[in-house]
Amino acid sequence: MTAPPGRRERKKAATRQKIADTALRLFEERGFEAVGIREIAAEADVAVTTLFLHFASKEAMVFELDEDFEQRLVQAVTDRAPHEPLIPALRREIHALVHHCTSASAAPIWLIIGESPALRRYDEAMRLRHAESLATAIAADPDLSQTATACRTIARFVIDAYSLAREAADPQTAVDEIFQMIEAAWKVTAPARPAR
Repeated sequence: MTAPPGRRERKKAATRQKIADTALRLFEERGFEAVGIREIAAEADVAVTTLFLHFASKEAMVFELDEDFEQRLVQAVTDRAPHEPLIPALRREIHALVHHCTSASAAPIWLIIGESPALRRYDEAMRLRHAESLATAIAADPDLSQTATACRTIARFVIDAYSLAREAADPQTAVDEIFQMIEAAWKVTAPARPAR
């Protein structure tokens, strides 16, 4: 059992959330490109240096859960039960992420992203990074024996499944449909077992 976060960690998390909430409100009101870092810091009542302690860039404020999402994808591989197949574990995690990102509260964020070329580029780079982290976790699993190319390909498919399903009319059904194809692709990459 993990210990609850201490006062310092709670204060740090609250400051981070305040900055992110302030930035999103300003971006929603005026557009991403029209809002500057100093303005966000002033509105959130923090120093610019404090803002940069929490976020590496203005784009990172929009994708505040980026690191959490990446960690969850990796943990779907590393923390699954012994002998649990990989693809169902990843499907479960993508279902959860799609559910989160298609909620009513996420809609304004996707509007902000859709209107900003800089945020769309950041989103693409972030997804590529997530795919690489996921591929590394899959390749490192001693119970899986696919090639590095197969691991990277499946990881990209999983990340693309998230994006495609998020934009579908019925996101959860889309996840299941896409994962049927991912499951088939994964089976094709399995090394042949020697005949007995």
